[in-house]
Formats: sequence, C-alpha cells, structure tokens
Amino acid sequence: MAQCLVNRGLSEPCMAASFLAPKLRDLADPFLLPNMGAAVARLLDALRLGEKIVIFGDYDVDGVTSTTLLMEAMRQLGWHVEAYLPHRMDEGYGLTREGVENCLKRHPAKLLLAVDCGSTATETIGWLRSSGVDVIVLDHHQVSSPPPAANALVNPQLCVLRESGAAGGGPGVFTELCSVGLAFKLVHALVKRGRQLGLAGMETFDMRPLLDLVALGTIADLVPLRGENRILVTTGLVRLGDTSRKGLIALKEVAQVVKPIEVHAVGYQLGPRLNAAGRLENAERALHLLMAQSMEEATEIAHELDSQNRERQQIERNITDEVIGALRAKFQAETDYVIVEGQMLWHIGVVGIVASRVVREFHRPTLIVGGDAEQWRGSGRSIEGFDLAAALRECDDLLIRHGGHAMAAGITVEPAKLPELRTRLNDLARRALQPEQLRPMLKLDAEVTLDEITVESIEEIDRLQPCGQGNASVQLCARRLRLQRPPMPMGREKQHLKLWVTDGATTHEAVWWNTGKNPAIPSNFDLAFVPQINEFNGRHTVQLKVLDCHAV
Repeated sequence: MAQCLVNRGLSEPCMAASFLAPKLRDLADPFLLPNMGAAVARLLDALRLGEKIVIFGDYDVDGVTSTTLLMEAMRQLGWHVEAYLPHRMDEGYGLTREGVENCLKRHPAKLLLAVDCGSTATETIGWLRSSGVDVIVLDHHQVSSPPPAANALVNPQLCVLRESGAAGGGPGVFTELCSVGLAFKLVHALVKRGRQLGLAGMETFDMRPLLDLVALGTIADLVPLRGENRILVTTGLVRLGDTSRKGLIALKEVAQVVKPIEVHAVGYQLGPRLNAAGRLENAERALHLLMAQSMEEATEIAHELDSQNRERQQIERNITDEVIGALRAKFQAETDYVIVEGQMLWHIGVVGIVASRVVREFHRPTLIVGGDAEQWRGSGRSIEGFDLAAALRECDDLLIRHGGHAMAAGITVEPAKLPELRTRLNDLARRALQPEQLRPMLKLDAEVTLDEITVESIEEIDRLQPCGQGNASVQLCARRLRLQRPPMPMGREKQHLKLWVTDGATTHEAVWWNTGKNPAIPSNFDLAFVPQINEFNGRHTVQLKVLDCHAV
C-alpha cells in the first residue's frame, strides 16, 4: 500500500491521509477560480432584476450534466433559467453563431451562460456583446489567444496561462475539473455569497443531492480522478447509488447497474447511454431524462436512449472495422507518429469513439473526421506526451475551427486540407515524442509473491478507489509462475480465458479477458495483473485480472 501511494506522488503522510479519506469539507473556496466573483455578481444582478437566463450547453455527458445541475439548482434558488443544447449535425460543436441564434430565437434573453464551451468563441461572443447580450463562460477547455471578451470567463485553464506569464487569474488548484465540477463550484459560490447577503433560500439549500450528476459527468469526461475530482467522485458515487433522481433510477435499471456503483459502471454503462442521444440526434432527450419528474416519463426516455446506444454501437463498430482494416494495410510504425483519417460518409457522432479505438490499437495520436462534401468534422484522441489541442493551434491556418484539451479535441476542416494536416501533425509529433513513447507501456506498482495477494491485502489497496483517469488501478507483477491446471475458455465466442496460476506454494484463479481463441500460454511465465476480489454465493476469493504474461 505504501509503495502504491508513493507511486502516485503521495509520499507525505498528510497528503496520503487526505487522499485515502476524501471529504467535502476539503474542497477549496470556489472564489479562487478565475473570474468567479464577476460571474456571481452578474448572476445575482439577474436574480435581483428578474432577468431570464439561458444556458447554452454541450451535447456530451459533461455538458448535459452541467446544464441539468445549473438548471435544477438555480431554479430552486429563484432564477428564471432555460436551457439549449446544440444539434451536433446541424450546428456543430461549441458556441457557434448559428447555434446561438437558434438558442436566442427559442429563449430570448439578455444573459447567456455558456457551459462546457465558449473558451475559443471570440467572434460569437463579440457578436453577442454587440447585440446587447451579456455572456458568462463556464468551461474547462483550452482558451484562445486573445481570450473571448465575455463578461466573465470562468475557466481553470486561465490559471495555467497565469503561471506561464500570460494574463489570467487564480491559483492552479482546479485545473483538472471538468465543466460539471465547475458548475458545482459556481452553485457553491452563489450559495456562499447569497448567504453572506442574507438572500432567501440560500441558508437552507443543500448541495449534496447534486453530487450524483457531478460524479456522472466527471467520470464520463475522462478527467483525472485526483484532487477536487477525487472528492467529488467519491462522494458522488455514493449519492448515485441512492439517487432519488427518477431519470437516473430508470437509466440504472435499463443498464442493469446495481450498488455499489463504481467508475466502470458509469464509464461503460450509464455514460454511453446518456451520450447516445447527442451522438446520433439531439442531446435534449438526455437532458429531459435527467430532469424527468415522473417514473413513467423517465422509463420511456431511458429505453429510448438504450435503443439509440445499440444503434450507435453498430455504427461505431462498422466504421472502426473499416478504419483499422485500412490502417493495417498501410501503417508504418517508424514514420506514422499521428494518424489522420477521414471519409465523407463516416458518422460524425461516433468518430471520437472510433479515434479512441484506433489509439488503443496503434498507440498513436489519432484524428478521425467525416461529414458532407464541403466541411468535415471530427474528433481526436491523444497519448501521453503529445498535447493535441496545442498541436492543433499550430495548424490553425489549415482548420476552420478547433478546440479541446491535451488528450481530446474537435476539429472542422476542408477535406482537401486533410493531407497537409496529417503531414504537419506528424512533423510536430516527431519533435515532441520519443520513439519509446509510441509503445504502450504497462506501469506496474510492485513485484509481489502470490501469498501476499489475499482478500485482506486487496481490501487495503482498494482504499485507493475510485480508480480511473489519473489514478490507475493497482497493477502488480508476480514472477516465475506456471499453470496449476489447463485453462478454461469462457464467453459466448470463447474469447475469454480462466486460468489457475501457481508458484508452487500458492494458487490463485485468474481471468484473461478478450484474449482471443486458444492463446499460447508459456509453461513458465511472469504475470502482470490487477488484484481483485471475486464475490460468489456470499464467498469472497482472490481473482487476478490478467494484463499480460511473459515467458521465462
């Protein structure tokens, strides 16, 4: 356990203690965020004047949960708030001029709150301000230079700009928050200032019921589960298990998710179903689910999203097979540092997931784009050591629009410029990456013997949960093992394998997922694995999740 803590940079006892026992009271003052004071002041003016506010969100889980959280909290506290989520196909990503015009036609307002977007929307925000509409941006994506002239730009990336000598404000304690975390901080700031001013309803407002949304959006957005995120997700997962939110009750039932809810269930069962609406059509159905007031409505929408998710999976599978098949025929490991692929008929709602699959297969930064004849839109995913958003800024002259962060980004590009974009990104990657960074590496916490892996020791290291992005599951290595009995294939297509591994003194059951049919297991091997507890018929036993094995 001590070694695992040190491996995560937690060598000081006080830091380790805080990490192992995350508490809401340890959250930092929300007014430390850049421009939070200005945002709160403008929103309190709107409350005092009875002004209508429109929230312009985004169509992914982070954007939908952020929008839901702000709508629910601000309405309870007395604001007149409406929401608008852009259509991925018709209006594109972010705070586009077309999207904003459609938003204001539906919900005329003098104050627009852009959530999970807007940090690069210089022209759109300039047009809004000149049209008499005030703008608050609440976002975590990288900021354009110069930043948009919003009334308040609440973005922790400004902390990074300040540390590097550029303009901005606030300490860098929030830089890993996603937008739903920032929405929670904004509500915290509104309640804190409201209590100082003695405003009605602020003193009794309980923020804890919002934490189910925070956990959902934070995990789905793949931000690091450290610092503030660890506190919010740890408490939020408990709240998610006991949520009274009818939409989440229905979604858990459809996805067959039961308590205790873990990161994997959110990332692979709940999140994709919420994302499905925004990927294929419009994310408003996901918003309606989270705000549903009856179980009848919630159940209907949950089944609808489940059906859309199955459709999304099939579309994604077809495109992934096409992309990976083509790449295997032409990929050159020595020269292809970045993968850029596009086809007109590829569905832009799933290209981000396809990019993730390609990264997993080839371990290269990847951009996948599709669309109509004039403009293609797409998504990129990166690997450690290559800041994708920064690289795209170096390609600004080739792109119509781009934005994102180091590990994920979105672009709009003319099809004819795709080859030049591929060439330039590869040139940038060759300067930024060493050849060894292009090989996926297993980072193992410690070398152990099998007798050290017990139910008790696994329960101890499980205190590192919740694990995910930025806080990987504990991965260990045991040397000089052999099979205690023949392996047993599992699964409908016999694609999984159950093993019994021994060092001669201790034997543990192991499972190797998705290893394919009849893999060759060496007679003697070193084993890399994640230690887990298997629960069956009330009995708890050790089970090893195999990561790799190496003949010795």
